Amino acid sequence: MSTQQRVAVVTGASSGIGAATARGLAADGFHVVLTARRADRIEAIAAELTGAGLAATAYPLDVTDRDAVNVFADSLPRCDVLVANAGGALGTEPVETGDPEDWLSMYQVNVLGTLHTTQALLPALVASGAGTVVVMSSTAGHQAYEGGGGYVAAKHGTHAIAATLRLELSGRPVRVIEIAPGMVKTEEFAVNRMRGNAAKAAEVYAGVAEPLTAEDIADAVTWAVTRPRHVNIDLMVLRPLAQAAQHKVHRE
Repeated sequence: MSTQQRVAVVTGASSGIGAATARGLAADGFHVVLTARRADRIEAIAAELTGAGLAATAYPLDVTDRDAVNVFADSLPRCDVLVANAGGALGTEPVETGDPEDWLSMYQVNVLGTLHTTQALLPALVASGAGTVVVMSSTAGHQAYEGGGGYVAAKHGTHAIAATLRLELSGRPVRVIEIAPGMVKTEEFAVNRMRGNAAKAAEVYAGVAEPLTAEDIADAVTWAVTRPRHVNIDLMVLRPLAQAAQHKVHRE
């Protein structure tokens, strides 16, 4: 990895928004470091990118493991961008009957994973002279909905990190961007949330002509990151046209 080329770290890069974002940033000239727990997936994407003449490295990482995150951060010669994308949802039970273990799991990856990677990479981001932290939150971090309690709570946590960090870094050369997607159809998010039940996952998008895609979100991330260094996109909320709000979706 050259110390001359801008480096972008993307967590949760093994599929969906993370993988699409890694591809987008690599195409824009970054050396992309793809991290996720599934080594085979990120290695395949890194090989795809390097085969296309782009710069990419795969680094297996569990963002909930602080010691591993610290070792990872120490291994990088530089870091210009962190896309804290690792996250996910589990279940649709109401607060009354939700499993605390599911809530804990969502909190650990969405909130603490973002905290661990941000804290570990912040010195390098500051040293770059023009660092950027992209926090991948969700519209769930801005508006509650029935059956989403644990995920809503976790994504409110990621929103809080972004908003607080932006205040605390005022005067230092690091931008903090929050991307809040609404309904995005990827190959795994809804399936994982429904605990592998593909039929239930399909119901989430039933009748919605054009939900957002991972590439739509990656395009927004790449655009925000590549604005002039004095321009900070504090918050970008993206929804498909069919989704007016969490509870208002047009279905054909």
